[in-house]
Amino acid sequence: MANPHSSKPRRLTLFLAAAGVAVLGLAVHYLAPGAAASLLADALYTVLVYLLFAFVAPAAQRQRVALAAFAFSAVIEISQLSGIPAQLGQAFPPSRLLLGTTFSTLDLVAYVVGAAAACAADTALSRRAASRCGRQWLASRSE
Repeated sequence: MANPHSSKPRRLTLFLAAAGVAVLGLAVHYLAPGAAASLLADALYTVLVYLLFAFVAPAAQRQRVALAAFAFSAVIEISQLSGIPAQLGQAFPPSRLLLGTTFSTLDLVAYVVGAAAACAADTALSRRAASRCGRQWLASRSE
């Protein structure tokens, strides 16, 4: 039986989730108009950062991963006050997706929501998987 604490299944799940969130975030960014869609895209950006950090450190405490994802997103947002991301966006337009161009306090709120949602979902799904593994282990022991 596979070790339930192995990081391989978790990493695969995180990778697939990150790919899905990246596609969803780009779809929202490019296809959905309005401020609400922009905030959703920003929240999804932080969810993606959370998933990537968790992929790199699958055994890390989820709250720390969420804090790191928020901090990373916030540093990017605050760097927009320098004008450098806007200049980079003019020189290389795809960089706007990663660095943005203009500072918004509401974006920081979206990052908090994204980090909290990612942490809550990761915790809930991990508990569910651990419970399922425990039931499978008990069933295999009774055979």
